Amino acid sequence: MTPILGEIIGWEALLVLGLIALLFGSSQLPKLARSIGQASKELKRGLHEEGDETDAKEDAKEKDA
Repeated sequence: MTPILGEIIGWEALLVLGLIALLFGSSQLPKLARSIGQASKELKRGLHEEGDETDAKEDAKEKDA
């Protein structure tokens, strides 16, 4: 399975970055990057916490059995 952005290389990546800069403006890019980073951290934390809850439920079922 190839990554979604795995085929974008060279000038195509520059074109995408240029379009993002035009859409959001140079003043908004740091805010956008910061919010994407925070969302990524929250997603990872949520996935980790959900995995812990699942493990705890499985442990409880094994103890009951």
